[in-house]
Amino acid sequence: MTALLLVIFVIGYLAITLEHPLKLDKAVPALLMGTLMWALLSIGFNFSWFDIINYQGEVFSLSDGFNEEQAYGFKKNLMHHFSKIGEILFFLIGAMTIVEIIDLHRGFSIIKKVIKPKSKQRLLWILGILAFILSAIIDNLTATIILITLLRKILAKHQYRVWYAAMIIIAANAGGAWSPIGDVTTTMLWIGGKVTALKLSEYLIVPSLICFVVPFLIAGYLKPFRGKAIRKELIADEEAQRILSSKKMLWTGLGAIAFVPIFKAITGLPPYLGMMFSLGVVWLVSEYVKPEKDLPRTQKHVYSTHKALSKIEFSSILFFLGILLAVGVLESVVWGNINGTEVGALRYAAESISQTIPNMDIVVLLLGALSALIDNVPMVAASMGMYTYEVDHPVWHFIAYSAGTGGSLLVIGSAAGVAAMGMEKIDFVWYLKKITWLALVGFLAGAAVFILIEKFFYT
Repeated sequence: MTALLLVIFVIGYLAITLEHPLKLDKAVPALLMGTLMWALLSIGFNFSWFDIINYQGEVFSLSDGFNEEQAYGFKKNLMHHFSKIGEILFFLIGAMTIVEIIDLHRGFSIIKKVIKPKSKQRLLWILGILAFILSAIIDNLTATIILITLLRKILAKHQYRVWYAAMIIIAANAGGAWSPIGDVTTTMLWIGGKVTALKLSEYLIVPSLICFVVPFLIAGYLKPFRGKAIRKELIADEEAQRILSSKKMLWTGLGAIAFVPIFKAITGLPPYLGMMFSLGVVWLVSEYVKPEKDLPRTQKHVYSTHKALSKIEFSSILFFLGILLAVGVLESVVWGNINGTEVGALRYAAESISQTIPNMDIVVLLLGALSALIDNVPMVAASMGMYTYEVDHPVWHFIAYSAGTGGSLLVIGSAAGVAAMGMEKIDFVWYLKKITWLALVGFLAGAAVFILIEKFFYT
């Protein structure tokens, strides 16, 4: 019966990866997969089909008939997993809301003033640097959407914009990999207690920078980035002139998100509480700061935080919920025996892989490459259940780097890539021919630098 759980997981996983051909939101198969696996596990546990490992490592079995103490242990195990999931989800909800509040107040349009060069090469570097920095603060997906929106107001021809959009994907994914709040996967590792914010940034900033710089250095010599940029005339209508950008909301929002790791360091409390505190501060400020001084009372709802909350992509939140619930099942059910100890499916898979490929650097690189084909969220969630390395072990940092930057290898390999693909109609085959090799060079260069750092500087 344990094989049935794996079959459900594989089918659900395939449905998620085939989201676009099936024209089905990936949250649907994720939710069905996660809830169905827990339902089957519960039924099977009561009928003695499964043995369960609770979060304290004790094995629960109902082979001797129904036992209230063991049934309580099963529920306690579920609550343990849901508690870990809830921390990640509330953190993401807080971050998404802050970003939407900034956007609601036109804060991001201030960035447009920075993008002024007429040289295509300089424009490439300015966009890349902005993507690298912004993605570390507001996450790679949001940074990509903002910069491509601005790019449309700068370059008139689509044939040039797709090149810049593709390079923004590489820079945004590289920038998100070294920050605990820059990518969902790094956030998961941070909240899950696998890495600390300081060490993650300390050991990944240089590899991530190399992953960004190397492709951009090469791209600067390619024909699409030579010559003068064709600037698009910006037609400012009366409404655009009337509504002013809110610098206060931009800096308040970015500062609030960046404060979250500091909050955790000072208080020792979980990151999601720091994000909720930051959201409260930004929400408070937004109630008194409006883009227009003389805003009519009937128009105040336009800048209400309630509107920002309505714009959050809750389908993404539900997708993470379903995936993490499914991974929790694979962590919980007894799958095999290692050195006389019964272990879950993910731990058993990790041991099997380690015996086949003893070099963990190669294993993690393969995980990074696979993240271009398979969503990196379930991959990282699975690896967190597979391995038991201590906090800030090099493996966790390398997983963060590989999962974050490996998604750049294909346009569908990351949330940033999928967003850019939709906004600029980037062709999958075009990206594969023109951009993948650049992303691969950067990915391998950054990985090589990380391995050198691991060898000489990790203590």
